Amino acid sequence: MKRVVSVSLGSSRRDHEVRTEVLGIPFEIKRVGTDGDLERAVELLQELDGRVDAIGLGGIDVFLYVDEQRYVVRDGERLLAAVRRTPVVDGSGLKNTLEREVVHYLAAHTDLLPPGTKVLMVSATDRFGMARALGEVGCELIFGDLIFAAGIPHAIRSVEELRRLAHRLLPELVKLPFHLLYPTGRKQEEIDSEKAAKFEPYYREARVIAGDFHLIRRYLPERLDRQVILTNTTTPEDVALLRERGAGYLVTTTPVFGGRTFGTNVLEAVFVALLAKPLPEITPTDHLTLLRRLEFKPHILPLAGEIDESGQP
Repeated sequence: MKRVVSVSLGSSRRDHEVRTEVLGIPFEIKRVGTDGDLERAVELLQELDGRVDAIGLGGIDVFLYVDEQRYVVRDGERLLAAVRRTPVVDGSGLKNTLEREVVHYLAAHTDLLPPGTKVLMVSATDRFGMARALGEVGCELIFGDLIFAAGIPHAIRSVEELRRLAHRLLPELVKLPFHLLYPTGRKQEEIDSEKAAKFEPYYREARVIAGDFHLIRRYLPERLDRQVILTNTTTPEDVALLRERGAGYLVTTTPVFGGRTFGTNVLEAVFVALLAKPLPEITPTDHLTLLRRLEFKPHILPLAGEIDESGQP
């Protein structure tokens, strides 16, 4: 049996463990949250090093990619350095491949993403591949990086503007403590009601709300208008919240294991364990090959209305 563990800076209340099979190989997959405690995360990583097949880093990015340019997050790099023997990934190696595929699948095989759809990405610098793919299929884009991360009321409305701002700002932003850029620990369980009311017009303007679920949830308005939520990591409690608030569909870009989805860091760690080759030798083609062998499709859950067996709304 192969063992994969995700060590997350997120809330320990979201911990989950499941045993499953992937391409006929038994896996034990586990997520351990440290409630935002960076030191505890380092300790856990050191304990796991050499004892599991692959490790995922959750609740934090190590690498941010803008086209071919890679930016290294200082706190993430520190976690990465705690592991010397076991392959460790943060999901960034898979995001560009997986999430681009999901966007093109939705545009080609469902009615959820027709050309001209207004899409709010709460943060796009951590998902540049998804942002670019949304532009490629003809969506009208609203990137909320400045709004949600910095409180600057400026919606970025093109991939080119996002690219320029990212290259200008990321060299300094990656040096900041990560909790200043992204909700960690207990903040992942809290909705900031004051800011949610302030940011509600951006949610209302969009038909699709995309990106990291913790950011989506952090500023979720009291009422949605049957929007599509395109995200990755959700629990049954998250699904219930979205249904209660009036979302129309939940589309998750990672598979459901044991009743919930895990982050891209977990899926990338599973792929690393399956491939059994050194990390520097793993390519996007390897990821695509595994996705096709798995016959992977995004999980589409109607929260209001019906959907047929093909995934068509």
